[in-house]
Amino acid sequence: MFDILVIGAGLAGSTSARILAEKGYKVLVIEKHKHIAGHCHDYKDENGITVHTYGPHIFHTNNKQVWDFVNRFGEFHYYQHKVLSYAEGKLIPFPINRDTIAQVFGIELATYEVEEFLEKEVKKSKFNNPPKNFRDVVVSQIGERLYDMFFKNYTIKQWERDPEELAPDVAKRIPIRTNRDDRYFSDKYQGIPKNGYTKMVENMLNHPNISLMLGVDYFEVRDLFKPKLTVYTGELDRFFDYMYGKLEYRSLRLELKTIDKEYYQPVAVVNYPNDYDWTRITEYKHFLDEKSEKTTVCFEYPLAEGEPYYIVMT
Repeated sequence: MFDILVIGAGLAGSTSARILAEKGYKVLVIEKHKHIAGHCHDYKDENGITVHTYGPHIFHTNNKQVWDFVNRFGEFHYYQHKVLSYAEGKLIPFPINRDTIAQVFGIELATYEVEEFLEKEVKKSKFNNPPKNFRDVVVSQIGERLYDMFFKNYTIKQWERDPEELAPDVAKRIPIRTNRDDRYFSDKYQGIPKNGYTKMVENMLNHPNISLMLGVDYFEVRDLFKPKLTVYTGELDRFFDYMYGKLEYRSLRLELKTIDKEYYQPVAVVNYPNDYDWTRITEYKHFLDEKSEKTTVCFEYPLAEGEPYYIVMT
């Protein structure tokens, strides 16, 4: 009956299914959860606020083809993500930019002076060159003071690992700016689906050539199918029957709270690198500019076991 099996109804699986269905293939999507949209799944809570079930997801891309594709399945709210970091009792702009440096070091400097300032901080610091690990990569760009303030303890909380045990690649996604751009992402196209990710994915999977099985573990039914192609978006080690042992994944405990005030914090996400057990707090109503007398916030606690979120890149 089916030419192609797609394992996982998240963004990768649903996109693959839609593109292949439009080329005339009969596609079956198998999803172990009882819902679509994977870790981008969202829903409206009792306060009328769109909550991201697995923590915050902001859509961002520089690729116009990708942007045009997702816009076929739902209108986007043009949201530019800003993050603050709670350090030394203050909310400081993050990622590191000119304003971060001015606030931390208590100095005034022009944007053209930022690079030279960071070079001096790096010269005062000790690290391996070329970098051997996560710490080396970050310190080689911003020096030890800013690394200790924003990255060291956050990384230990998030990964339960000394940053020197993590691969240099882990630090590649961390933006550091010499200008005053305080957006977390600098991509050309950014936003959140107005009706939510779940609705967008539902529209993506709504095609006569796509069938969907929810709440089904692919590994329990794979022998029933003989597809021409399998698109697999799940845990890689399991797909290969753990032939090289198990990969280590990190999980999260997400604690949602309703607070009886209009806003809890000035931006959607505040990082807590040094204080408290949680890594960040997300206030969801900022994403779609939703109006409510109450607000829904999410405290994120990293876990060693549970729903796999991140691979540990040792």
